[in-house]
Order: sequence, then structure tokens, then C-alpha cells
Amino acid sequence: MSDPIRVFDRRRLRQHRDRAAGGFPAHDFLLREVGERIAERLDDISRSFGSVLDLGCHTGGTGRASARLRQADTMIRSDLSYEMARRAGPCAVVADEEFLPFGADTFDLIVSNLSLHWVNDLPGALLQLRRALRPDGLLLAAMLGEGTLGELRDCLMQAEIEASGGVSPRVSPFAELRDVGGLLQRAGFSLPVVDRDRIVVTYDNAMKLFDDLRGMGESNVLTGQQRHFTGRGLLARAAELYHQRYAGADGRIPATFGVVFLHGWAPHESQQRPLTPGSAQSRLAKALQSEEISAGEPATPKPGNDREP
Repeated sequence: MSDPIRVFDRRRLRQHRDRAAGGFPAHDFLLREVGERIAERLDDISRSFGSVLDLGCHTGGTGRASARLRQADTMIRSDLSYEMARRAGPCAVVADEEFLPFGADTFDLIVSNLSLHWVNDLPGALLQLRRALRPDGLLLAAMLGEGTLGELRDCLMQAEIEASGGVSPRVSPFAELRDVGGLLQRAGFSLPVVDRDRIVVTYDNAMKLFDDLRGMGESNVLTGQQRHFTGRGLLARAAELYHQRYAGADGRIPATFGVVFLHGWAPHESQQRPLTPGSAQSRLAKALQSEEISAGEPATPKPGNDREP
């Protein structure tokens, strides 16, 4: 039995990315799209960042997509895959998101484009990222979340039930929006914001989707999956079901990607803080130019009756 905490086989993930690196530009459409959305979010922040880490950089496209990142004094690129990192540009290192080799208070900004969803210990990784940021430093990351490849999951499960009477994990579990927001807070980030975009890509057939997933290095690395190769008969049946269940009027099939964006700051004394309850200097009713109606005084509990019925 596999360790329940070790959901993903990181060694196999590295192998998949190494194999994908050479042909990556032909399949990196999703990374480019999300990288542009990260760049747009950075453009909304009116400050510069001297030292930047591009975590899980793949071949470095995110750093090239953003003028703000290109203007950084120092840009460090890191990826789990050697083959990806060596194509990413200068100052690239091989590094595992689960065991960051960077010291405390190193970066003003950390960006990560579609890499953190492969991390086994996301709370631990966020703690390490928080530690690597200088005070008032920013984490801006995107990861695949709930709803991703739901159509494919449905068809693979049905095809495997038909073939063997059971199912094995073939599509990764993805984090829910509310869970990610809670993890940012637990890791000590200030002013955390989490939001989600839904990106739908259409294909002529499911085999082209399978090809893109392999080309991006996003193939299945779940530790609980069956160890033998997935037969072409199973994939062909899943592709047939995909077309039957999801094809549109034009005959094309959709593939949905739910992208979760994480935005959090390392704490600093200059940041906004909520006021102490009761410290307001004026009445809300006065600001709204309305009449304030009292709800009455709270009831005084009877002696010895300190439990609710």
C-alpha cells in the first residue's frame, strides 16, 4: 500500500517533465495563457520587485511574459526537471518545491505557474515560501484546482469499469478554492486572496488531448495508480465515450481547466490591519444618513444558569 500522504510520485513527475522539455513549445498553450494572467495581476500592483523567484518555471515562459518580471534586478528560475531548467534561461537551478534550497528573507516576489498542484505537502511548501519572502514580499501563484479535466475523469472511469469492473486513480485530485485560502492563512500570509478562472479548450478528439497532456509533462503520477501501462484499447474506449457525452454541435470536445490563483503577502508593519472591535469614532447610521434603531439590551443571564437549553 502507498503512503497516504505521498499522493504524487515526484520522481516520475521529474521524468515526465524531462521527456516533455524538448517538444514543450508545441504544447505549452495553457502555461502561456496562465502566465499572461499572472502578468496582468502583477501589472495591477504599483511597486517594483528587486529579487524574484520563478518557482516551477518549466522553460521560463512566465518570466518572459511579464515586463515587471523582466525588470527585476535578480531573477532566479527553478524547476524540478533538469531538462526544463536548462532551457529556462540564465540563473536557472534544479529545485524541488517540497524542499526549497533558499534561505529566509531572500525574495521580494515569488511567482509559480501551474506547478504547486503536484506538491504532496502543500501546507509545508507554502510555509517554506512564506519563509523565503522578505517582509512585505508577495507570493503570486497559479495551480490547477477543482473541476480540472472533469470530462476526462468521467470517461476514463467508465471505460475502466467496462474493461475490468473497477477503477484506479488516473486523474489527479485537485484542491478546492476554500481549502487553498485556509492554507495561505495557516502559512502566515497576510491579506490572502484566492480566486479561480475556468479555461475551456476544445479538441477534434480526445487523443489530441492525451498528446497535449504528455507534451506538457502533465501525465498521471499518482502513487495509487496501476503500475502497468494503460492499454490503447482503454484509451480508445475513453475517447469514444468522451465524444458521445461531451461533443458539441461542431463535433469538437471540451477540456476544462480550473485554475486557482493564490495571492498573499509576507507580514509587514506597514500593511493594513483590521481595527479593534469597538474602536470606531463615528456611527454607521450617521455615515449612511439613516435612523439608528436599537435592538435593545442583551438579556442578563440568571444566576446558576450558564448553559443554553
